Amino acid sequence: MIKKDIEGFSPLVNPEEEEFFAGPQTRWKEFKFIVKVLIEFIRGFRMLHFVGPCVTVFGSARFEENDKFYQLAVRVGERLSKMGFTVMTGGGPGIMEAANRGAKNVGGKSIGCNIILPFEQHPNPYLDKWMDFKYFFVRKVLLSKYSFAFVVMPGGFGTLDEFFEALTLIQTKVMKPFPVVLMCSEFHEHLYEYIHHLADYGTINKADLDLFLLTDSVEEMEEHIRKYAIEGYGLKRKVEIKPSHVLGEN
Repeated sequence: MIKKDIEGFSPLVNPEEEEFFAGPQTRWKEFKFIVKVLIEFIRGFRMLHFVGPCVTVFGSARFEENDKFYQLAVRVGERLSKMGFTVMTGGGPGIMEAANRGAKNVGGKSIGCNIILPFEQHPNPYLDKWMDFKYFFVRKVLLSKYSFAFVVMPGGFGTLDEFFEALTLIQTKVMKPFPVVLMCSEFHEHLYEYIHHLADYGTINKADLDLFLLTDSVEEMEEHIRKYAIEGYGLKRKVEIKPSHVLGEN
């Protein structure tokens, strides 16, 4: 069941981002904006430096606990944790909560990168640690930077944005070909057909269709991630230095 939109809410946005995207500002305002973005990146780097290896689960904040997609996301989180991964999400409710909940069900590590919004988004109660982000683009970079794989559950514009950004970074070889799993074939049927439509018209290569796996099976998801992440990269993303409490690392 989908949560209904909140009637009468004021669609507030981050005023700094709104001002930034309105066009050129004074040099001083733009410098201050850059500094704030830099600080947010540094905080994120320090918080996430020692939490991996991670798999990021993307999905809508609007699914409630009794929905089949929520229940599937719980199973996804459980399976990823049993594989030895830290489950990372956007930190909010819905699918994100479900995946983090699955991780905690089996004693796994659960991380959230929460975006500050005036509605819908708030940290879920199944997080070992999380960071609140003011800037969408900073959050997106960090969700990608620390992940060995991506699992995309049913969602809206934000989920599709994250899905296609991961594919774009892999397609253009900016990022290594980490496995991307698109869960729930019925929900994504038309999206899958459209991506094939792009290949038919030549706007993407036929080989790009292999950049992700569409499945309904948690077992097939595990096999795909095991083959292309664990065996492919050997989980070598290890850091030999110890966390520094002075730098906010733990």
